[in-house]
Amino acid sequence: MSDDATSVWFARPQPFADPGLPARVQVYEVGPRDGLQAEPQILPAATKIEFARRLYAAGVTALEVTSFVPPSWIPQLADAEEVLAGVDQPAGTRSVSLVPNLRGLERSRAAGVREVAVVASSTESFAHANLNKDREGAIAAAEAVVAEAATTGTPVRGYLSMAFGDPWEGPVDLDTVVALAARLYAAGCSTIALGDTIGVATPNQVARTLEGVLAAGVPVSAVALHLHDTYGMALANVRAALGFGIAEFDSAAGGIGRCPYARGATGNLATEDLVWMLHGMGIDTGIDLEAMVATSQWMSAMLGRPVPSRVVTARTAAAAL
Repeated sequence: MSDDATSVWFARPQPFADPGLPARVQVYEVGPRDGLQAEPQILPAATKIEFARRLYAAGVTALEVTSFVPPSWIPQLADAEEVLAGVDQPAGTRSVSLVPNLRGLERSRAAGVREVAVVASSTESFAHANLNKDREGAIAAAEAVVAEAATTGTPVRGYLSMAFGDPWEGPVDLDTVVALAARLYAAGCSTIALGDTIGVATPNQVARTLEGVLAAGVPVSAVALHLHDTYGMALANVRAALGFGIAEFDSAAGGIGRCPYARGATGNLATEDLVWMLHGMGIDTGIDLEAMVATSQWMSAMLGRPVPSRVVTARTAAAAL
């Protein structure tokens, strides 16, 4: 096989469709926010704007661009207003910003944000470490944001962090996860993103959790998974969730990012790895795999280090032959 043939093979996974799975999946790209928030270096706003532009050009239709957290919490995202002002959002796409509280929502409104995300925690320890509140205070703050956002018709995506394991507390009570997910949905969140914040979930655990959340009245169309790949289980967990009809998954270009407050958390599920698998399953994402790989290679150069994505690693190696 020639080098050119090898490159073509890496670029196009061979599709084998399963009619029992979703025909299309929404890839919710978190690279500019969750991917960059824990980087030791602070990238210029112009680089973040170019990152967003490249992601949209690659076919991303749901992009979490930044976060309106206090700069003292996450200085890497202190330029939220500047970044959003420079991002030219294509028609028919989503641009989402995370807000931690009503003050963050107020800032996002002033910046022209039309969709936001909030964070609640399944555990007390993470609520204190990440949100400076106890668990009840964190979900109450999220509910307050959802209620206020509803006054202007602003959709709110609800993250439920530490839904599968916590670095301080260990295993997480399934009934608690189910109750909190149902509460976020009842409050008015359009999507409930169950977060494997430290990447410890396994497929059967994902299945049990989804069974509980769906049985509690959260519709399958409102459930997403936010997966980290610490133990290499993220794609297996996606496959388990697809069997339930889940059709929205969070990922980050190149697999960059981790939670800055959670010990043991490594990078997000890589967008290229997710797209490679989904396309190989005959599932449409609307994303150009080659353009995504090129975007992550560009970001790798900006960060000055390789990115974890296996697809990017393979494509980079193939190109060097």
